Amino acid sequence: MSLQYRTPSRLGRPLSVIGQGCWQIGADWGDVSDESANAVLDAAREAGVTFFDTADVYGDGRSERLVGQMRQRAASAEGPSAPLFVATKASRRADPFAPESFTEENLRAWVERSRQNLATDTLDLVQLHCPPPAIYRDDQVFDVLDTLAEEKKIAAWGVSVETCEEALISLEREHLASIQIILNPFRLKPLEQVVPRAREKDVAIIARVPLASGLLTGKFSADTTFAADDHRSFNRHGEAFDQGETFAGVEYELGLEAVARLEHALRWEMPLPEASLRWILAQDGVTAAIPGASNGEQARRNAAAGSVATDEQQQILDRFDEAVRETYDELLRESIHPRW
Repeated sequence: MSLQYRTPSRLGRPLSVIGQGCWQIGADWGDVSDESANAVLDAAREAGVTFFDTADVYGDGRSERLVGQMRQRAASAEGPSAPLFVATKASRRADPFAPESFTEENLRAWVERSRQNLATDTLDLVQLHCPPPAIYRDDQVFDVLDTLAEEKKIAAWGVSVETCEEALISLEREHLASIQIILNPFRLKPLEQVVPRAREKDVAIIARVPLASGLLTGKFSADTTFAADDHRSFNRHGEAFDQGETFAGVEYELGLEAVARLEHALRWEMPLPEASLRWILAQDGVTAAIPGASNGEQARRNAAAGSVATDEQQQILDRFDEAVRETYDELLRESIHPRW
């Protein structure tokens, strides 16, 4: 079955509903060789994925460079292929928690570096990378982004946010093209507050951390260990960056309990990661989800979740939706909803 594509009006380009998240091939997920990273990127592209999401700080530019090389391979391949859409992020190369870092000089330098890493004149989409809360009210920062768009150094700009409040503030911006926000079966608040408003304004919603850092694969247990340089070891309580980036902010043991409930509801009729991705994409107003992958086969499985659901699959997903909402209300809402 074929991967679906959606065209948000403010981006004006079709995006595969499953994108390839590229944090994992850059850093903070244990050691990933160039060979493994290229296998993930090529497998995703061959499976029909046209949307790749990276950032200038993933491996200090390594992820961007690998994605740029993949796009060059795609361009030189024989036969027709759908044009690729590459989103990157900027603003965390300087002190990411210091609003004074967000000068025009820095913004231009970050964009220029990404243009070089990705080997392109015009970046498809640049997203502010979870900046300090004060930045969302700083008109000068967004004026620079508008100017960069006028200069055709970027085609569009968006924001990657930590909280629903930051997303709602961003939606006040006239030229906002996209919002990237953590949205998965452990994070339902965006469905209540952000997605409906974004849908009204034709702003793309990109669901990041869609599998809760792998918790929603169902492969982890209380005995699972992670490498020391994997954020699932060193950032469980927000030691290095926002806790919500790791397991979507859910305490690990509580997450395992929630996973057990969701798998029980599926009755082993659909893999949990597939159900989670399909559930996200079924939410009205969501443009795409961007799971990561550690190997080519995982990238292909993720892409397969972007096909149109059959009637039988839809029945499973309806049952899954009930379990997601019950599990959230009973186990997760109290700790997750007020914070993000």
